[in-house]
Amino acid sequence: MAAGRLVKTKKKCCKSGPRCKKCPAAMRKLERSGLATRVSKRSYMVSLDATKKDLKEARKR
Repeated sequence: MAAGRLVKTKKKCCKSGPRCKKCPAAMRKLERSGLATRVSKRSYMVSLDATKKDLKEARKR
């Protein structure tokens, strides 16, 4: 298993300004960029290589 941080997403995106940290849409963006892997339906393993800038970029609208 890859080293990282396990994040359990919310059930639904709330569509707020910058997306929240547990937003499923933001996690999907991180997965597409290769910084997160999906563990189960709502859980993602976020890589330790993901910087604060990467997370902020994924949350941007």
